[in-house]
Amino acid sequence: MTWLRSNIKLLTGYPSAVIGLVIIFLLVALAIYAVVTMPLQEAITLWRAGEGIWQDTPRNAAPAWLNLFRREKLPVTQVFDSTQLPEAKTRQDLGGGLTEIRIVFPFEFNYDGFPQEINIFTTATFRQSRPNLNMTWITPDGREIPLGNATLRATESFRLSQDTRLTRRLGGRSAEIGLFADPNLSTPRVLKGTYQLVLEGLVFEEGADIDAKLVVYGQLHGLAGTDHLRRDLMVSLLWGTPIALAMGFVAAVGATVSTMVIAAIGTWYGGWIDGLIRRITEVNLILPILPILIMIGTLYSRSLAVIMGLFVLLSIFSGGILTYRALFLQIKEAPYIEGARSYSASNMRIVFRYMVPRVLPVLIPQFVTLIPSFVFLEANLAVLGLGDPLLPTWGKVLWEAEANGALFNGHYYWVLAPSVMLLITGLGFSMLGFTLDRIFNPRLRGL
Repeated sequence: MTWLRSNIKLLTGYPSAVIGLVIIFLLVALAIYAVVTMPLQEAITLWRAGEGIWQDTPRNAAPAWLNLFRREKLPVTQVFDSTQLPEAKTRQDLGGGLTEIRIVFPFEFNYDGFPQEINIFTTATFRQSRPNLNMTWITPDGREIPLGNATLRATESFRLSQDTRLTRRLGGRSAEIGLFADPNLSTPRVLKGTYQLVLEGLVFEEGADIDAKLVVYGQLHGLAGTDHLRRDLMVSLLWGTPIALAMGFVAAVGATVSTMVIAAIGTWYGGWIDGLIRRITEVNLILPILPILIMIGTLYSRSLAVIMGLFVLLSIFSGGILTYRALFLQIKEAPYIEGARSYSASNMRIVFRYMVPRVLPVLIPQFVTLIPSFVFLEANLAVLGLGDPLLPTWGKVLWEAEANGALFNGHYYWVLAPSVMLLITGLGFSMLGFTLDRIFNPRLRGL
């Protein structure tokens, strides 16, 4: 405990270590938050973007907080659902089984830019007679613009931005511009104020009903924006954190501990065992690991567990074995080893009780600095198109951003968000690892 307290005191004396610990703590907290608030299966379902999952989010929208730095405010997505707003819907019995349902969605639109799209989604419950629906748009200056009428099926979607008849009624302007533009200006500018969508439906059966949802898709959305499939990138940023930390930690433990134990056993037993370990290490050092992983990902499996497991196996017999072997050769001749032999300690007891603990101060810094290298490996493979097809990871986001021309289309946030997360992760563990190396390595402390 005294040794631990003294080293913690030394650690907190380095600003770089404190910053690294804070970064790691924040990453761990973010990972816990992701696991608690969003189960893995839910995250996978959201990331695979099935039918209708992201119908309420815009396509390729930048983060909403960008409005804090803009003079002209861009619109943020607004969603109005009659099932969530019961005060928006009224019913009036007209007799003879005929009922009028009126749904009104008033909302403020005080942005300087036009929305991306406008969609209306309806759900109707009936037995045989299909309900009728009439839609009207009311602008802040009192104009009433008919959007059309329809005989409803169980579910309908009215994509106003793709309605050519509505475009003609709006003077050739698409709905997202024509419905919000000031009619007194030749150059389209937003008419700010209170808008209303009025839906008037008729149902012809007892118990029949109509519900509706209005989605005004903005140019900005959420904390991280959206991609080409309307997915909220916050899903991948959140769940990319526990995946990266878990993968880096498990792989680093497997690689460093296995390497150290194998080096200790080979050094202690010597002879053909030591020679075999050295020959395997020499062969492994000349193997091109990245091309091997690419080949496995292309021909066998793109599963993250398979690829990382293979990389850990190849990393065990790395140059680190030779470094540990040199240390263990010195420890093997130490007097306390002779003392252990004198009371007939078993070979495994000598290896794990007397030899391995002496090398732990060297292992810990290497273990910490090795964690981000495994995180970057996954990102590298994903950028090459060999990422896990199911898991939402930072590398997968970068690959899809590159494949869809994010930088060329001005969607910088799509690339910057996962890149910043990767940089922060590498920075935190590297700052802590280098400080630990300085603390545990007497030469670096000048002792």
